[in-house]
Amino acid sequence: MMPRQFALPFALSQDYAESSFLHAPCNEAALIWLAQTQDWPMHRLALWGREGSGKSHLLHIWANRQGCAVLRGPGLRFTGPEPVAAAVDDADYAPEADLLHLLNAMAELGRPVLIAARAAPARWPTVLPDLASRLRAMTTAEILPADDDLLRALLSRLLRERQLRVTDEMQSWLRLRLPRTQQAMYQAAAQVDRLTLLFGRGMTMQVARAVVAALQDPPALDEDFASALPVSVGLL
Repeated sequence: MMPRQFALPFALSQDYAESSFLHAPCNEAALIWLAQTQDWPMHRLALWGREGSGKSHLLHIWANRQGCAVLRGPGLRFTGPEPVAAAVDDADYAPEADLLHLLNAMAELGRPVLIAARAAPARWPTVLPDLASRLRAMTTAEILPADDDLLRALLSRLLRERQLRVTDEMQSWLRLRLPRTQQAMYQAAAQVDRLTLLFGRGMTMQVARAVVAALQDPPALDEDFASALPVSVGLL
């Protein structure tokens, strides 16, 4: 039996370059708003959409254009207004008082603030009344669910970035059986990477079935599960 390679848990660094962002109808509204920062009501905008929809990517693109850092919501600590602009990722997990102080301070100086979250700010279970009122008044841009063309392009790009050779037919087979979300494409590429290394061979039907099983029942995909998979490699 061919010895398996040990799959080291190294994550691929997220590419937030503007050139790598995939434009599609689902993110068109957000792109239009990001190109018109000077027109934001009260200098604020919220991007929202499901996990893996591209919110963080757009946030980083905008922050790079503005020359500001991206702040992480869970670790947000207000120490004063940001120098030129503020970009807050996972803003729905930010401490409410710190987020409120940041919004107020930036508003006083007329500096723009962009936040990203999984839900529209008006729907957050906010405790502070002042913050709740500001969130309800904030202009929002929803990133809609991805269409087939975007999912196809995304999975193909993610596999190329990991230097994984997967035929178009195999990619189509995977997409038909995976959840129709961008997050599922990210997870699938990571699982293909892991399992091809684990089995010590290229992409096969064995690996494809394991990827689909993993995303349907993630705890099942461990080395014991992988070792028990059939060795058939024929394409359906």
